[in-house]
Amino acid sequence: MAKPVIMTVDDEPQVLNAIARDLQARYRGDYRVVKASSGQEGLDAVAEYLKRGTPVALFIVDQRMPGMTGTEFLEQALKLVPEAKRVLLTAYADTNAAITSINALDLDYYLLKPWDPPEERLYPVIDDLLDDWRASSPPVYEGIRVAGTLWSPTTHAVKDFLARSQIPYQWLDIEKNEGARELVDAATSGTTRKLPVVFLPDGTTLFCPDLHELAERIGLRAPAQQPFYDLVVVGAGPAGLAAAVYGASEGLRTAVVEREVPGGQAGTSSRIENYLGFPNGISGADLARRAVTQAKRLGAEILSPQSVTGIRLEDSYKIVTLDDGSELRCRALVLATGVSARTLGVPGEERLLGASVYYGAAASEAVAYSGCRVAVVGGANSAGQGAMFLSRYAAEVTILVRGDGLESSMSRYLIDQIEAAPNITVRPHSRVAALTGEEHLESVTVSDMSTGGEEELPADAMFVFIGAVPGTGLVRGLVDLDDHGFVLTGQDLVRDGRRPHGWTPKRDPFLQEASVPGIFAAGDVRHDVMRRVASAVGQGSVAVSLVHKYLETV
Repeated sequence: MAKPVIMTVDDEPQVLNAIARDLQARYRGDYRVVKASSGQEGLDAVAEYLKRGTPVALFIVDQRMPGMTGTEFLEQALKLVPEAKRVLLTAYADTNAAITSINALDLDYYLLKPWDPPEERLYPVIDDLLDDWRASSPPVYEGIRVAGTLWSPTTHAVKDFLARSQIPYQWLDIEKNEGARELVDAATSGTTRKLPVVFLPDGTTLFCPDLHELAERIGLRAPAQQPFYDLVVVGAGPAGLAAAVYGASEGLRTAVVEREVPGGQAGTSSRIENYLGFPNGISGADLARRAVTQAKRLGAEILSPQSVTGIRLEDSYKIVTLDDGSELRCRALVLATGVSARTLGVPGEERLLGASVYYGAAASEAVAYSGCRVAVVGGANSAGQGAMFLSRYAAEVTILVRGDGLESSMSRYLIDQIEAAPNITVRPHSRVAALTGEEHLESVTVSDMSTGGEEELPADAMFVFIGAVPGTGLVRGLVDLDDHGFVLTGQDLVRDGRRPHGWTPKRDPFLQEASVPGIFAAGDVRHDVMRRVASAVGQGSVAVSLVHKYLETV
């Protein structure tokens, strides 16, 4: 933990050194004593401590300084650190200024020069002030701090990334926290404000960073350790992570590439209650964290966040190009790219996306809507899990579902929980027609699909779970896809006894093998599969056994 700062400001070097010497002699074990030879130098130092999250406990400031008097310095410094104690150092002739400061600045004390002996005229005063400061100051937070507004999509992206990566951070809302606003103003002085502003523990300040930059700065992203692998897995959802665990445990040199955060769509789930072995349920983020830890322990490399920009073939090898221009060569490839959220495509959606309209549970934002009205769109398990999670905070949760109810698309255990929740209402035959609000959501226009009528539903936020589209843009034209863009594998590739075009092995494609030998698919990206976490994990593990079979033939 960084030591709190005692700052002394004086333009006379002899006096400055003397007061610093006496302060060091008594307080250096618990505090950092800092000297500043002018008011501006002191203010610059305070701004830097704010960026670092280092607390300032006490100012001892000389009144007579050219350019900026002691009272003028304190007036500006206390806007940045209002909780700091303040002492004015004066000559006998300046006592009127000290008395004025007591009234205007809530000055804690004024000391007359000289203060000898310090044991009688300095230390007792400082001891009392520091005791008061410690008693009233909250514990210092030394981790990552994210400052921005609730209605900023870029701020939401950073918060969501950190939350899903399970990186602790402190949220500073500059619209509600004056100290946070002044901290951002100080950090962006002379520059155009770009939100969010991210303050790292080492004092680095990032302005609206992209996720790759943020990941590198906090140690999440590292380059590939090898140029050649037995197995590369694209995507780190449940299927991809299972493939990583089984691939690495069975001796394959394995790398997993994930463009966002390990866990995939399952990683955004607030609670998975029907996964084997977790009787009390487990959050998607926790399940992903455990899987990543397990894969790494067994020797797999997790490259995240890192995007694959291309895949090409050279003889039997697969070449994976990454967004930093580097390439990974491998003998076998598992596509576990999953699906991405399907958008509503209604007026107002694009403007409010990430600013009160979210796809998925958005756990990082749920607390911000405590006591508010939220809408959940969708009728599958993910929507039910999201609604239950949001009901802990929101005053009202309304589930909008197109069908007659939840029975046809949601697990019974979730339906029972929803029916028992007093603040959740289910509205069947409901379709979102439009969204109203400029900076944030104000209402949802709901169309009744049975009558054709429309109604304005007041809402402060909306969370959407309406299905997904396959993440196969990367391999379109490389492997065969069905009419909806999902990867065809195994016997789905064999039509009228004919193997897929360009297929060279003297065998049919293996169960999860795509139309290119040695490329496999697992999880939601495959054609006609059960889209459940357990199913994806099973497919990821089975894919590795098929990779072994393939490697025996080449």
